[in-house]
Amino acid sequence: MAKRGIDFMGKRNIFFAVSGALVVIAVAALLIRGVTLGIEFQGGTVMTLAGAEGIGTEEVRDALKTADVMDAENAVIQPTDDGGFIVRTAESDTAAAQQAFSTILDELGLPDQDVNVTTIGPGWGQNVTNAAVLALVVSLIAILAYVSLRFEYKMSVTAVLALFHDALIVVGIYALFGREITPNTVAAVLTILGYSLYDTIVVFHRIRENSAGLTKRSFMDMTNDSINEMLMRWVNTGLVQIVPVIALLLFGGETLRDFAFAMAVGLIAGAYSSIGLASPLYAVWKEREPKFQALKKRHEAQQAAR
Repeated sequence: MAKRGIDFMGKRNIFFAVSGALVVIAVAALLIRGVTLGIEFQGGTVMTLAGAEGIGTEEVRDALKTADVMDAENAVIQPTDDGGFIVRTAESDTAAAQQAFSTILDELGLPDQDVNVTTIGPGWGQNVTNAAVLALVVSLIAILAYVSLRFEYKMSVTAVLALFHDALIVVGIYALFGREITPNTVAAVLTILGYSLYDTIVVFHRIRENSAGLTKRSFMDMTNDSINEMLMRWVNTGLVQIVPVIALLLFGGETLRDFAFAMAVGLIAGAYSSIGLASPLYAVWKEREPKFQALKKRHEAQQAAR
């Protein structure tokens, strides 16, 4: 007797369309708006200005121009919760950045404060970029190898496609909102890949268990039943993951919020892709095997005869 539940597989084309639309939006954002890299990747200077209550961002920008800061017009000026500013510029000369900091304090009439200037050279930024890309590539290769050995290659391919889907959506939304990609973003994306893979593997494990000796249901129906069997676990796991991240996003400091924003977007995308993309893709691919094609035809014939 067929089990009851949500017809995820029957709605797979809707899920595919939603994923396709999200990917198109992400790619369009990347092509049109581009990625804003933090100074950790391209080099530059971060200045922290404290005690700047009542001062606007344009006043800070004018002070940057007066201090002759490199590319002051395109500097990123971010207000903080404590009435200050975090200013990111393209200035890569340490001495020039420190001198500019003093000039900016004078121009804005801010009290003397400890020199809070971090300068990163372009060479070091390139090393960080290379390390981030390497970490992502190695992670994906390791995931492919593990899932292929633990389960089968079709599961590994669909799982990695879902991970690409999740990572692309996160980066695309960053581009869409003009947020800077920092090492915190990279750390968040790698963390997201782990959570997303866990959700996918849990469902795949149940699918593999239920597919053993499958004779009375089509592979697609069995996959749908497997997702429904894991649905409450999926909901509970998702809530446990997302609640603290939302708290960080709402109440954390600037650095934590940057990390939490990527985590929140990625966790939602990862939770969706495990049942809306990876599992349906795997079921469609698997049902093309001759054994499961024959099972599907036999099942359809039995249904028609009733």
